[in-house]
Amino acid sequence: MSTFNAVSDSVQALILERNGWVPNNPRLPVLVYPGAIAVRDGDAAALIEETFRANGWPPQWRYGIYNYHHYHTEGHEVLGVASGQARLMIGGPQGHVLEVKAGDVLLLPAGTGHCNLHASEDFLVVGAYPPGQQADICREAPSEAQLAKIASLPFPDRDPVQGREGAVVRYWTSRR
Repeated sequence: MSTFNAVSDSVQALILERNGWVPNNPRLPVLVYPGAIAVRDGDAAALIEETFRANGWPPQWRYGIYNYHHYHTEGHEVLGVASGQARLMIGGPQGHVLEVKAGDVLLLPAGTGHCNLHASEDFLVVGAYPPGQQADICREAPSEAQLAKIASLPFPDRDPVQGREGAVVRYWTSRR
């Protein structure tokens, strides 16, 4: 079960419940920022990296999104689409399908299932995490220790796109 609500003109929130073996994050919503970064000529990935870095989310990789369902227990993950487009499933098998394109950003709280269903050949994503956090690839039901890790991960100080007054600050900190 999921609930998709418009948080503001520029951000949408998706609350996900556990979905089979995928824990999701019942406390923190997925935040979707359509067209958040104006990607034009030049190195769009570098622009996204600069935006994330300026807001305290050190970029860690450039790649796509895996075509199998997985989640992370060791980090909240922000994904900035630098080029192309894709159909993603968020929340695990039979989850919520999102269409993303260059300039869109997704913020996935730890535990959120995600999978690439189909992408254009030029699909490129920049991934980042709050300082001290990282991605682990989980493809099975979480242990009690992993669930505890998800629940205890610290909140970031700033929104990766909107900074100190951004959506993550407004909509995640209210759920502490």
